[in-house]
Amino acid sequence: QVQLVESGGGLVQAGGSLKLSCAASGRTFSRYTMGWFRQAPGKEREFVAAITWSGDGTYYADSVKGRFTISRDNAKNTVYVQLNRLKPEDTALYYCAADLAGALHTIVDDYDYWGQGTQVTVSS
Repeated sequence: QVQLVESGGGLVQAGGSLKLSCAASGRTFSRYTMGWFRQAPGKEREFVAAITWSGDGTYYADSVKGRFTISRDNAKNTVYVQLNRLKPEDTALYYCAADLAGALHTIVDDYDYWGQGTQVTVSS
């Protein structure tokens, strides 16, 4: 079992930045691909970014490429996503997720464990 707890969300003006963290329990955190997803009210959960277990591989949704950066610290069992140049359309509940398979998946169903989410609200 893996438990994931997100933090770092909040209210920010357009153009601002936030750094989200996801702390994981479990001794095998370093074996998982980790992903970030988001879900806005009335919309489906969508992929944001993913990072391989080693941190050497990353993948981003086109909508956030160049603005968001995913990273991880396996010694701290934590994955991060730096959100820069935020836009009102980035407003959503942000979730982290763990994928045992190890590939850079972008599909919700490919991930095995999920956190409860942290809210990001971007005002115009």
